[in-house]
Amino acid sequence: MRTTDVHQIIDNARFSRFHWMVMCWCALLLVFDGYDLFIYGVVLPVLMQEWSLTPMEAGALGSYALFGMMFGALIFGPLADRIGRKKGIAICFVLFSGFTVLNGFARNPTEFGVCRFLAGLGIGGLMPNVVALMNEYAPKKLRSTLVAVMFSGYSLGGMLSAGIGIYMLPRFGWESMFFAAVIPLLLLPLILWYLPESVGFLVRQGKTDKARAILKRIDPSQDLGADVRLTLAEPAAAGKGASVLELFREGRALRTLMLWLAFFSCLLMVYALGSWLPKLMANAGYSLGSSLSFLLALNFGGIVGAIGGGWLGDRYNLPRVVVGFFLAATASITLLGFNSPMPVLYLLIAIAGATTIGTQILLYACAAQFYGLNIRSTGLGWASGIGRNGAIVGPLLGGALMAINLPLQLNFIAFAIPGAVAAIAMVIFSTRHGLATAANTRLAGTES
Repeated sequence: MRTTDVHQIIDNARFSRFHWMVMCWCALLLVFDGYDLFIYGVVLPVLMQEWSLTPMEAGALGSYALFGMMFGALIFGPLADRIGRKKGIAICFVLFSGFTVLNGFARNPTEFGVCRFLAGLGIGGLMPNVVALMNEYAPKKLRSTLVAVMFSGYSLGGMLSAGIGIYMLPRFGWESMFFAAVIPLLLLPLILWYLPESVGFLVRQGKTDKARAILKRIDPSQDLGADVRLTLAEPAAAGKGASVLELFREGRALRTLMLWLAFFSCLLMVYALGSWLPKLMANAGYSLGSSLSFLLALNFGGIVGAIGGGWLGDRYNLPRVVVGFFLAATASITLLGFNSPMPVLYLLIAIAGATTIGTQILLYACAAQFYGLNIRSTGLGWASGIGRNGAIVGPLLGGALMAINLPLQLNFIAFAIPGAVAAIAMVIFSTRHGLATAANTRLAGTES
């Protein structure tokens, strides 16, 4: 019986309609995910006025969803390594869409916070699983680009949230923003019909006929008859399970910790800006409509940064590209606190979005390529879950800074400092990763 490595087929495949289909459905999932997440920053100025919230209370309320995201990433990342990506995605999708709709019926901050926490469980669990699925099916030479293009759906969802808010908030109230989340639930049957299961998971479960059918769609030229035994590049995958301890074995400990620190810092910046940018700009004298347009610029920059960074990462060294993006984020966010002409202000906000939201996406791609198939969802889930602590701190930090009435410049400097920390972390990751790769190459040459 002949044997064929599943990953070799996928790595060397040409980009096809199948890849396009997977990327589009994964991107659509993240459009809804991004909409549900950025919706709080859109409705925050209205909620603060309607419920008479202090800045600290508003920051705490914004963190409820992020607490949920932390637990969701930690729970559903490892769970999907056991039950399959598709089932994990379906559970998370129903959670975040259903409870976002219920959010529209909240009558007080307590009910609002509970619904946001439960929706956050689904939002946090969806991201690592979608990234792992796209990373698994993307051809090797296009992997960073396809993951980044797919993840730009997240920023598109943020833009959609701000754009809908500009129209609906003055006319129909903040509740209507949450009721709109019923639309994704109606599309769930279609998503589950077209979205494929992880081929590696199918092989590990012994469902080789389904795996062969998917591989034929990826590369029709392959001879994958019943006499061909499908194998995985990581033979230990079936036996080791998905313990978090695997993330620290085989020389991965320092790089795992640096990834976690980078995720923490990056998500702190993303959610500090996403939650407080409209309110900070409103306090600086801009109208609500103009403040929400800044959120549009932030997310538009995120799309450009993700796609551009993915393209650069496929052609150069992805961790080093991430370092450059973090340095640019530090500079652009710092400059937001100073008086600038309106075109320059929009440009700085777009750069900040490109190098925070965009860099978050590149970090997911970096982690997906760093961890092997058998621990990929676990690695992504834990990196995302640890990073969610930064996402929780972001809105709270913004609320605390506003409560003590700091000058606008100091608010943005405080938001920029984590960018410098993340840049240092990724320099260490990149250096250690380069040394480990070189050592493995030398070892392989000696063995051969």
